[in-house]
Amino acid sequence: MVHDDFAFEPIPGLPELPPEGERILWQGKPRWFSLARQAFKLPWIAAYFGLLALWGGASAIHDGVGLETAALGVVLPLLIGAVVVALLCAVGYWAQGTTIYTITSERVIIRYGLAFQMTINLPFRVIEEAQLLVRRDGTGNIPLILQKDERVSNIMLWPHVRPWHWRRAQPMLRAIAVPEAVARVLADALADHARRTGTEGEVPPETEAMAADTPPTPRLAGAET
Repeated sequence: MVHDDFAFEPIPGLPELPPEGERILWQGKPRWFSLARQAFKLPWIAAYFGLLALWGGASAIHDGVGLETAALGVVLPLLIGAVVVALLCAVGYWAQGTTIYTITSERVIIRYGLAFQMTINLPFRVIEEAQLLVRRDGTGNIPLILQKDERVSNIMLWPHVRPWHWRRAQPMLRAIAVPEAVARVLADALADHARRTGTEGEVPPETEAMAADTPPTPRLAGAET
């Protein structure tokens, strides 16, 4: 039987129907392997167990033990490391399946949670700045810097939060495909909201630059998986 984590929602990723006049501009998910690499530091963990294997083999050779003992010193750390990496990849895949990022004409919504589903609503009025961080694998992150009087919990929002920003946590659309196109959608929506609400001069230059640096693209609909 196929289980849909969002079957109880009127629209996947939204706890309730948007108010009249609010439009969904884009929905997407994090790419699971990129999310696992970023959030769980897979390369570092793999390197750690690789070094343990090298150390075990070198120590066994130095101590003059038998071939079987030396092989065990190499193989055992590699096996443990493979299990750990596989488990973290599974968590990343699970996180992809339970996460939906949504950009509407009024807000950004992050639906997430492995054990318990949670939703964070970020109206455009609380977003001070949006940035675009493109990674070498082609995915990207869009951290959202909130107004100073707005607070979110790093721990509760992880891994959908920018690392190393503890005092002012920054919610983040993480490991998304076609990040430039998504950034364009968000920048256009923020600019349009500023015009409609009379705060056009308050759109930060960083957000305007994010739009200027990305080519015009059609507004996206549906989910990137």
